[in-house]
Amino acid sequence: MNILKRELFHLKRNKELLLLAIPGIIFVLVFNYYPMFGLQIAFKNYTYDKGIWGSDWVGFRNFTFFFTSQDVFRITRNTILYNAGCIIIGTAAAVIFALILNELSRKSLKVLQTAFLMPYFLSWVVASFILYAFLGTDYGVMNQLVTSLGGDRIMWYNEPVFWPAIIMICYLWKNVGYLAIIYYTGLMGVDIAYYEAAEIDGATKLQQIRYISIPMLRPLVILMTLLAIGRIFYSDFGMFYFLPRNSGILFGATDVIDTYVYRALRKSGDVGMASAVGAYQSLVGFVLVFLSNKLSKRIDESGSIF
Repeated sequence: MNILKRELFHLKRNKELLLLAIPGIIFVLVFNYYPMFGLQIAFKNYTYDKGIWGSDWVGFRNFTFFFTSQDVFRITRNTILYNAGCIIIGTAAAVIFALILNELSRKSLKVLQTAFLMPYFLSWVVASFILYAFLGTDYGVMNQLVTSLGGDRIMWYNEPVFWPAIIMICYLWKNVGYLAIIYYTGLMGVDIAYYEAAEIDGATKLQQIRYISIPMLRPLVILMTLLAIGRIFYSDFGMFYFLPRNSGILFGATDVIDTYVYRALRKSGDVGMASAVGAYQSLVGFVLVFLSNKLSKRIDESGSIF
């Protein structure tokens, strides 16, 4: 009874904050929790006339499409390797850019912030046309440069060997600026007294970065990495679908789980199969976040999510 009274007292005391939180709570319930009832589609032979509740239960039959496919190893490998590369290289590049921004004057900072953020707001459709302007066979900038130097034109959209590097470069171009701003805001929260004390002690800029900036950024880097690991079995669909222009020759190097399921769904119209793969991706992501969080807690208690 005393516990109930105490909780009611806290609710009454913080009623203004609770009222402010109501729109956010409703949003999370509607868009995050309510759709979870749709997970049952993964275990049903979903048909539009019967709906979610009326469709026949088929157990794990929808999962067999993905796990028995001859392409499962290839698309899983591509998904994991691309995402791992984006996490490692993207985080390293973003931290470096954030450290550079932290050392610049306010005037230069505004110009660079705009330049860094602009690609992030472009869709992958627009980015694919920009890429085609560079890699087009006849009028692409790269082939114009190659032929002017006496070389032969390169069929970029027919050569899978180039595409892991191309996709990684495009990812960095589009996303590193956004990530760098996040890490830069983390650096803005560092007390300037640390840097002043280090400067008095004779520390160089590199030493200040090594012993102050990077350790202060570590909890934020760990948090962002854990969130990214949770989606390591997901891919940026637009990047892998639009950049290679859905070229079948490039599937070996650019096909990931999301693009593979999309094409399969477009051909077969099997919603249950697509839902099964989505459930599989979510489950694996949850396990990876849980294990990664446990590992990060052992390394640094302040860097864990829970």
